Amino acid sequence: MKTNKWGVAAIAGGAALVLVGCAGGGSGDSPDQSLTVLIAASGDAEADAVNAAAAAFTEQSGIDVDVVLANNLNEQLSQGFAGDDPPDLFYMGWDQFQTYAGNGYLEPYAGDLSNAGDFFPGLVDTFSYDGEFVCAPKDFSTLGLIINTDLWAAAGLTDADIPTDWDSLTAAATALTTSETVGLSFGLEYARLGVFMNQAGGTIVDGDTIAADSAENIEGLEYVRSLYDAGVLRFPSEIDAGWGGEALGAGKAAMVIEGPWIKGIAGDFPDTNYAAYELPAGPGGPSTYSFTNCWGLPQGAATTDAAVEFVEFLTSDEQQVEFGDAFGVIPSTRDAAATYAEKHPENAAFVAGAEYAVSPANFDGSAAVVAEFNARLADFGNADFAAILADFQAQLEAAYAEANG
Repeated sequence: MKTNKWGVAAIAGGAALVLVGCAGGGSGDSPDQSLTVLIAASGDAEADAVNAAAAAFTEQSGIDVDVVLANNLNEQLSQGFAGDDPPDLFYMGWDQFQTYAGNGYLEPYAGDLSNAGDFFPGLVDTFSYDGEFVCAPKDFSTLGLIINTDLWAAAGLTDADIPTDWDSLTAAATALTTSETVGLSFGLEYARLGVFMNQAGGTIVDGDTIAADSAENIEGLEYVRSLYDAGVLRFPSEIDAGWGGEALGAGKAAMVIEGPWIKGIAGDFPDTNYAAYELPAGPGGPSTYSFTNCWGLPQGAATTDAAVEFVEFLTSDEQQVEFGDAFGVIPSTRDAAATYAEKHPENAAFVAGAEYAVSPANFDGSAAVVAEFNARLADFGNADFAAILADFQAQLEAAYAEANG
């Protein structure tokens, strides 16, 4: 078992490579003996953990595993499929899944796994296509409300003031705002604003129907603007921060909306104390987003049986808890997630959110439309939400029709 770099060919003119063809042969004539696995590691801890799991699997099964660290996962994966030589197993992101599944590139194996019924339903939905559970969720993250506990105490707030709904979120953000610190901050993007739209009872996609242009979605955006107009919410770029974690760590924001990756601020801000809580519920109930990858297999590869065996190993409760211990991700199965929450109580709120988390819109073509939506919100204080959502609706409908035509 070894780690190397997947070779990358130059793309003429810098244009994105179009996926063509379908997986044919996997890694060769000895499917029982070797697998090539393409991953995008968040850091050395993740790379080391996957390598350790591969070594343990090889010792148990006799199947050699070559773990490949991608420089650019999406580019290298698309090149592998275009060259009819994809890896035998790979990370497949929630935002790319529908494109790959819709083009017939993925082996729909997950429904036959022995632990198929153990995954969180929301994650199963994310990685299902045409009603079929295609690939096993690797792990996940959700969004939570992260509070700087020192600033919280300095404002005279207690556990009784932890926000549970919009009114109490407004109250806490107001109490925490000073001349040097804003009460709340998060990215000015659909991946954060969308949870408020959902909490108001809205959605972007309802089954096969685009539902972006709704009174509920306007209500969610208007609530956020009420915080902005009151001066208790500022976006990271407005307070000289690159993202919510930096705003929290530097004391520029007392509360932020981020995921368990918030632990990454420890290196730059080791003296910042914080705690994570579930996002406050809106008038339509609680909502958060889940961000996840699955273990993808190429359609019809000769190595499918060996790759599925490795996925069974990787998604076992024991192995998922080991991954969570090593690099902070939340296991994708309920029992393993519960064990993880007990071992890592600082992340229990993120695990709790999995019961009602949904994935952001992720059908083929939606990414470009979401990017345009984000750009239209740049002047947030003066934005015409009704007009923006009407355009969002039309553009999403066109993209959805093309994706499903």
